[in-house]
Amino acid sequence: METLQVVSLILAALVMALIENRAFSDYGWPVREAFGKRFWQGLPYGFAMVSLLVALIAALHGFSLGGVALNRADALKDGALYALGFILVGTFEEFSFRGYMQATLGSAIGFWPAAIGLSIVFGAIHLRNPGEAWIGALMTAGFGLVAALSLKRAGSIWFAIGMHAAFDWGETFFFSVPDSGVVAQGHLLNSALQGPRWLTGGTVGPEGSVLAFVVLVIAAGGIHLLFPARRSQSHSPTPQER
Repeated sequence: METLQVVSLILAALVMALIENRAFSDYGWPVREAFGKRFWQGLPYGFAMVSLLVALIAALHGFSLGGVALNRADALKDGALYALGFILVGTFEEFSFRGYMQATLGSAIGFWPAAIGLSIVFGAIHLRNPGEAWIGALMTAGFGLVAALSLKRAGSIWFAIGMHAAFDWGETFFFSVPDSGVVAQGHLLNSALQGPRWLTGGTVGPEGSVLAFVVLVIAAGGIHLLFPARRSQSHSPTPQER
């Protein structure tokens, strides 16, 4: 399903690029940077974000790892399949909300008004997931703003794709907790969340915890330091630079 969505999105973007006489880089997705430096920077960043979130919950006695749920062969197989799946998820969602729509809407109303509006929509869409709640959707909207910040500072969505994929992979497979209200089959650990909903996120999972907002603020600060704001240039700004 995710593969079909990504292929359909790329084909639609190609058509629009031809109509608008633009390159994919104008939509924040330079093909020459595909799975390059920015993507590989985003992967450990996203995993560090979810690891910090789970560690904070565990420090307040809201999370326990439990034992390993899979044998070695299944762990390698399922881990690889989830990695591929979440790269597709990250690609589809980031190019949808921080790629074409961000570039197009941003050219009309400005980068941050577009990023805020699209992040609200991004969070609201996740309310369709079973077990999701408004606080989880709000955190997802906040994640969208962090991803938009990485787009503005890094100049493409490749960092955000890696960050998004690794966060979801860590939450779903590695730490084996609900992701937007969904508990996946074939997760690595028999981990458990226990304690008040504000701490653990309840059925939503860690992203429904109030501590998720602490992690988002730290993540935004990290991106600010990793990718300093560019000095103003004499040429006309791209949609991502506005």
